[in-house]
Amino acid sequence: MRVLIGGGSGFVGRELTRLLRHKGHEVTVISRQPGPGKITWAELESHGLPPCDGAVNLAGENLMNPLRWWNESYKKDLFSSRIDTTKSMAQAIAASSSPPHSWVLVSGVACYKPSLTAEYTEDSEWTPFDVLSQLVKEWEASALLPEGVTKNTKQVVIRSGAVLGRDGGAMKQMLLPFWLGLGGTLGSGAQPFPWIHVSDLAGIIAKSLEPPAAPPPPSPQVLNGVAPALSTNLEFTKELGRVLRRPTVLPVPGFVMNAVMGSERAVVLLQGQKVVPKRTQEAGFVYTYPDLTSALKEIVGS
Repeated sequence: MRVLIGGGSGFVGRELTRLLRHKGHEVTVISRQPGPGKITWAELESHGLPPCDGAVNLAGENLMNPLRWWNESYKKDLFSSRIDTTKSMAQAIAASSSPPHSWVLVSGVACYKPSLTAEYTEDSEWTPFDVLSQLVKEWEASALLPEGVTKNTKQVVIRSGAVLGRDGGAMKQMLLPFWLGLGGTLGSGAQPFPWIHVSDLAGIIAKSLEPPAAPPPPSPQVLNGVAPALSTNLEFTKELGRVLRRPTVLPVPGFVMNAVMGSERAVVLLQGQKVVPKRTQEAGFVYTYPDLTSALKEIVGS
């Protein structure tokens, strides 16, 4: 299988590329920089879609970039880096004389309204309620293919939780303070913390890229890309401290998070959603890291 990955040089993209090549598939990455096994976004727009059997978009500015202040410029980049790249790939697929059999977008669980009690499955209805849920709405809408194309191309949207892994994502910023014994809960700690190990997310994407067994439906199949364990921030904090053998006694108050990160961004860490991967499990995906203990032990190498 030939797979085209938008944003393939990022954290999740590198893991997905490793997995697909290990399975014997051919991977082409769309990147800002040219190189072996790559095409640029400009080349995609000028030359059209290269021959591929599956396509996935992972591109997007890092929401938790510690080097960027939360302002209108940053929010504009968050939207454009996701929506423009997704639209470019969708338009190239629609214009192709030989479109891929599978088109996968990885978005986020920020569409679900934070709650301490509600549980969300892929069937849960939602409407935008803040800037990040509006981003998910526009992001997913930009991936939709015209009706004529969907007869041959399966559309999948994977709504990912926080992606955990040793080479990037949230853990890259967390490990040092935890190693130093400076880790602690964020805000109350009671908020749900939907997460997934990067290997499992790559596995869900790879499974979604497989050819459809039957004619695909006109609308995208939605999968929740989260681990089946329903964890809170407190449980995550305590388990990471236990695995690292470090104390976790320094909570970070919510007002500090809001001041440092901006309240619209800090909501991702201070509030959360109980997200259940109902359809993901029904589709037959088997998690390698279904719980925090197994995931964190792999990440820290203990």
